[in-house]
Amino acid sequence: MREVAEHPKTSAEEVSELRRAGVPKHCGWCGRRLEQGGNVGRRRRYCGQSCRQRAYERRTALQRSGLPEDAVVLSDTEIATLQDRLFQLRCAAEDVVTAADDGASVAELRGLAGEIAQAAKDLEQLR
Repeated sequence: MREVAEHPKTSAEEVSELRRAGVPKHCGWCGRRLEQGGNVGRRRRYCGQSCRQRAYERRTALQRSGLPEDAVVLSDTEIATLQDRLFQLRCAAEDVVTAADDGASVAELRGLAGEIAQAAKDLEQLR
């Protein structure tokens, strides 16, 4: 349902197709998966009032600043943290390549692949 929340000009037919397809719904602010509700009423966009408030604050700040609505603004600290996390992901991937070249066992490669998956999962949460 995230696609619907991010693209409000989606036709009614496309919305009903997405609902039938069982597209998982995620909070429009933090990205957490939303509970599957009934078919009555408007679909939830946020997991709670605090996420709804943060999204409102971001929208109003963007309107005042003149930035495009889809702009992403990060502080220097957030950018540095993101770069560190990306570096960790790259290092984990390089470890897999090195281990494969050295003839590592399947169990060791599986463990290294698990580390990559965890690093990538951590990167999914940008906020």
